[in-house]
Amino acid sequence: MAKEYDLVILGGGTGGYVAAIRATQLGLKTAVVEKGKLGGTCLHKGCIPSKALLRSAEVFTVAKKSEEYGIMTGEVKLDFLKVQERKTKIVDQLYSGVQHLMKQGKIDIYEGIGRILGPSIFSPIPGTISVEMNDGSENEMLLPKNVIIATGSRPRTLPSLEIDGQFVLTSDEALQLEQIPQSIIIVGGGVIGIEWASMLCDFGADVTVIEYANRIIPTEDDDVSKEMQRLLKKKGVKIITGAKVLPETLNKSETASISAEINGETKEFSAEKILVSVGRTANVSGIGIENTEIIVEKGFIKTNSYYQTKESHIYAIGDCIGGLQLAHVASHEGITAVEHIKGDHPAPIDYSLVSKCIYSSPEAASVGYTEAFAKENGYEVKVGKFPFKAIGKALVYGQSDGFVKIIADKATNDILGVHMIGPHVTDMITEAGLARVLDATPWEVAKTIHPHPTLSEAIGEAALAVDGLALHL
Repeated sequence: MAKEYDLVILGGGTGGYVAAIRATQLGLKTAVVEKGKLGGTCLHKGCIPSKALLRSAEVFTVAKKSEEYGIMTGEVKLDFLKVQERKTKIVDQLYSGVQHLMKQGKIDIYEGIGRILGPSIFSPIPGTISVEMNDGSENEMLLPKNVIIATGSRPRTLPSLEIDGQFVLTSDEALQLEQIPQSIIIVGGGVIGIEWASMLCDFGADVTVIEYANRIIPTEDDDVSKEMQRLLKKKGVKIITGAKVLPETLNKSETASISAEINGETKEFSAEKILVSVGRTANVSGIGIENTEIIVEKGFIKTNSYYQTKESHIYAIGDCIGGLQLAHVASHEGITAVEHIKGDHPAPIDYSLVSKCIYSSPEAASVGYTEAFAKENGYEVKVGKFPFKAIGKALVYGQSDGFVKIIADKATNDILGVHMIGPHVTDMITEAGLARVLDATPWEVAKTIHPHPTLSEAIGEAALAVDGLALHL
């Protein structure tokens, strides 16, 4: 006998479980189908564990420099197994919290693989969910009025570059390392690749980043990209850009070696391990999409601005639809989808208002348009830029590299984009995000009195700098 629900969500990651909570708040009888652990990639294989490791790398680096702060500690040693234990403890604590939220919301959880069935005796339209239970018990049949697909993504690989978990890794395998490799090649200089490069370098590894584009973090503002490259090189990361990795040249013996084509020449690189960080691919197979009219384009599920697929009662959110593959984006897409199901007429998400963060050392964060994008789209811009070296709190922290950059429209004076690189900028970007939501001008941001001494003063000064009025430079 099929169990009836207002909503069944395939996937209990950040997007899925947040959508489930919002659904129960709105009075919808809800179930979540998850083949792994609630919390998904972000909690177990992405955001949280990687940031726990990055924090340990940061503490390790500060401890080694403690004499600069007048603190004499003696020899500083790294116990990477304890680093991993701390990571696991944090993940476990948050996992328990998610489980509690599900119980609190009286959300039914089915541990298994959910597949969408075509028209059947249960329903004349696609949408009945058959759950292949993890414990081997008989399949559960769920009959929802609506479905949200929130199956997430997995690390993308390159043809001929087989992930073996020993020599060649993705971020999934790297999170389980028991010791820091002496040397590592990172294929891909995007956000994930740069976070791993920063972390492993701080832990003492010899790191080489090979990036196909002509600069690392190519989706970020050019000035931030250049500064990130300068500062990573300063601490020892080797960065090769404009390089096409040749997977077929992979050779594994005592170490791993691979070649890349750079300016028409082929160069070989070798290291103890290779980390492949070339983006993520959607989990869309094996869930019954072929039983529906849902359209998949370039590997991602196609939806409208309310996350409806071609089957109007089936929605899709998060990494499986492409776009900004970020946990906080998936959550808000889930909320929007649920509110649309309920008929609450939510406003579509404006992705130019979404803040993005890179948790390397230095950190980087941004919201809105890059300077190049704004100019390419017809804006005449004015730019303010202010360095952290002129901020007292940055000097107190001992982290004075980087800057805040604000891009504004000359015609309207509205802020188009804000880009930061430097200490704790991932914690400061929300002010810029709010400014974008409210269509603030640099004048309004500058009129907001930023307390002294704080790192946030750099935002106020950058806002003044847009009109050439910076006070401390």
